[in-house]
Amino acid sequence: MGFSGKTLPGQSEVACVIPARYQSTRFPGKPLIPLHGQPMVIWVAKACEKALGRENVIIATDDTRIHRVAHEFGFRSEETSSSAMTGTDRVAEVARKLRTTTVLNVQGDEPMVSPEDIQRIVEVHLANPSIVVNGYIRLSPQEDPARTTIPKVVLDQQENLLYISRRDIPGSKSSEPHSDSTLYLKQVCIYGFSPEHLEMYASHHQKTPLEEKEDIEILRFLEMGQQVKMVRTHTSSLAVDTPEDVALVEQAMSNLGLRP
Repeated sequence: MGFSGKTLPGQSEVACVIPARYQSTRFPGKPLIPLHGQPMVIWVAKACEKALGRENVIIATDDTRIHRVAHEFGFRSEETSSSAMTGTDRVAEVARKLRTTTVLNVQGDEPMVSPEDIQRIVEVHLANPSIVVNGYIRLSPQEDPARTTIPKVVLDQQENLLYISRRDIPGSKSSEPHSDSTLYLKQVCIYGFSPEHLEMYASHHQKTPLEEKEDIEILRFLEMGQQVKMVRTHTSSLAVDTPEDVALVEQAMSNLGLRP
């Protein structure tokens, strides 16, 4: 199937799009990995459903296996191009079909994402539609800031994004690393965009230099001079980036009483 470009009926002011790519470099098949017996992308979709209603949740993918699972669980899915460079490019394809003020990108590899935090990002973006909105929180004592699968953020005094890196930033001229991981802030992958933001983002046919170097898609907005407002979330969220993360995330979900 190709990208149809038709308008989706019955849209409200907000749509929540979950980009899901089967051929992940670090973890092929990651969206469908079972967590407590339920595919990871469905955990994310159900959190979005609690926040915004099922009719406003769309799984965006180029893979028939993910489409099939989405439909088995009663969620809408939309076909996107296999050449999409990032999840946000995939969301931008779907956004062209929508009639909404705010388009959310909720990453499909964060099964512990909070519905309340999703609603918070929506509220901030609806009040400030000219800016891009993204979530953040402090690292927990159990998280290693040197781990490159955790994007760390630095902000200005108005909570605008200054930079985001896989390195442990902010750094110090001291050779000693920070002993307290909670001094660091990490990205929570809930984004709020306007359709215009996404069209501008997708107009680039290759990644911008820092985006390419860090492999962090939000950097494309910074490199284009777009303000990114960071919103502190109430809960942390553990992402599944590698097969080794599965057991850790399942344990964390059990600790919170999260079951299908």
